[in-house]
Amino acid sequence: MNKFATVLVLASICLAGVSAQCPRIVTRAQWGARAASTSQLPIRPAPWVVMHHTAGASCTTDAACAQQMRNIQSFHMDGNGWADIGYNFLVGENGAAYEGRGWGRQGAHAPGYNDRSVGMGVIGTFTNAIPNAAARTAARNLITCGVSLGHIASNYWLIGHRQAVATACPGNAFFNEIRTWPRFNPNV
Repeated sequence: MNKFATVLVLASICLAGVSAQCPRIVTRAQWGARAASTSQLPIRPAPWVVMHHTAGASCTTDAACAQQMRNIQSFHMDGNGWADIGYNFLVGENGAAYEGRGWGRQGAHAPGYNDRSVGMGVIGTFTNAIPNAAARTAARNLITCGVSLGHIASNYWLIGHRQAVATACPGNAFFNEIRTWPRFNPNV
């Protein structure tokens, strides 16, 4: 085997390991995002992951989740006057992750943490019930993916949005769930 072939095989093995940890990620183009201009995240890799719920309708199909992403982006841009959707990623109950601002971009989701965190959430309201298994798995895998790709620090801390600002987000049920996840920090 020549050197090029050896390098190609090794690169494929490395990429296979990373992609195995990442959930299916639906790009901005795939869900029909509007053009936006956001700042780069100044502290990278991000030392914090802030978990949210969107406090609206949930979605279980690609089409419904894409529509929810467009609705949330429009609310954030037109209603709040933000440059884009506030979150870096959202997860649907179809088990897919949806690129919001994406990796390495500063979010608008948690005052005091926007410049040092990746803002993730699950589409829906999770006050009385937790997201389904597909969404929970995708969210945890997205965090692992971010660590593997170098966008989230390996010694990151996970918090719920309510720990950053006075809010019910990410809902009582979901907050109690993430308290059991690796790297949850109860003492912010």
